[in-house]
Amino acid sequence: QVQLVESGGGLVQAGGSLRLSCAASGRTFSVYRVGWFRQTPGKEREFVALISRNGCATYYGDFVKGRFTISRDNAKNTGYLQMTNLKPEDTSVYYCAVQTGNTYAISRRTVDFGSWGQGTQVAVFS
Repeated sequence: QVQLVESGGGLVQAGGSLRLSCAASGRTFSVYRVGWFRQTPGKEREFVALISRNGCATYYGDFVKGRFTISRDNAKNTGYLQMTNLKPEDTSVYYCAVQTGNTYAISRRTVDFGSWGQGTQVAVFS
């Protein structure tokens, strides 16, 4: 099983940028699709982005609208989420996870993901 640790969150002004990292250890990282999700108190965990095993295909939540870019470096066992033009509504705890369920196809459902990290807080002020 793979273990994941997120980092890179922080406090940023609206319109600013942050790059989140997801460091993996344990089982080979490259065998997994990697997803980013976010969750604010009282709300369900929300799909943000997903990247294929080799990094060639990416998928995003509708709200992203070209502002975020997901990537990965399998040689470094690390995934990334570059966030630009941040808005106050992007304030949330961001989590990375690997797709462990229904792996014959991509998924955006939290139930199909596992090895969740502890999350990293992103706060955007106007």
